[in-house]
Amino acid sequence: MPRAQGWLLDLLGSLTPYPSAWSLQRALVGARQAGAVPDTLIFVEHSPVVTIGRSGKRTNLLAAPALLAARGIEVFDVERGGDITYHGPGQLVGYPIVDLRTIGEDIVRFMRMMEQSVIGTLETFGIAAVRERGFPGVWVNGAKVAAVGVAVRRRVTMHGFALNVTTDLNAFDAINPCGLGRPVISMATLLGRSVDLAEVGRIYAGRFAETFGLDLMRIGRGVVEETLGKETARAPR
Repeated sequence: MPRAQGWLLDLLGSLTPYPSAWSLQRALVGARQAGAVPDTLIFVEHSPVVTIGRSGKRTNLLAAPALLAARGIEVFDVERGGDITYHGPGQLVGYPIVDLRTIGEDIVRFMRMMEQSVIGTLETFGIAAVRERGFPGVWVNGAKVAAVGVAVRRRVTMHGFALNVTTDLNAFDAINPCGLGRPVISMATLLGRSVDLAEVGRIYAGRFAETFGLDLMRIGRGVVEETLGKETARAPR
């Protein structure tokens, strides 16, 4: 049975400010709802930022705003599920823009599939990662190596996962990650060596495509912007 076509928008190679990626996601969600684009996976590496999800508590932000600003860390309240997390250099962030009707509109299944694609990626590097019942994300020996959190808008997903590759784990000192009071860890720490972010992205893209039954076509941002521009022009005013 032929697999559905999907897009891979790989923005790794430079740091992406959070508002830019957030705006791009929302535009792609609208285009996916309209059928103007296929299921799309976005890769970014963010400038330092803390995001707080719908169930998040400001008390899990442990550093004063002035201190965060001095460290160049922005803070945003966002519409995804979950609590508080950090994004920054050395972290592979993936945003799947997926129509849930392809998997029976089952958001729990989608979350488990996304976690499994991360677990499979880590397995390629010889890292044995697991899920923990009641604790979303991906774990190694009780420490979180990848956070997950999504939002759904008219059956289409946004936000996604953040995998610590060579992330400076000291940055997490500014928060109580996911409100759990549990440690975080990175691939580099587990392997005792540096890891190439682009290589992790390449392997993850293959796992994601396999898990979701997609043939991912790598596209440039210009193609996306042109498509979104045409969709905006067609929208009723």
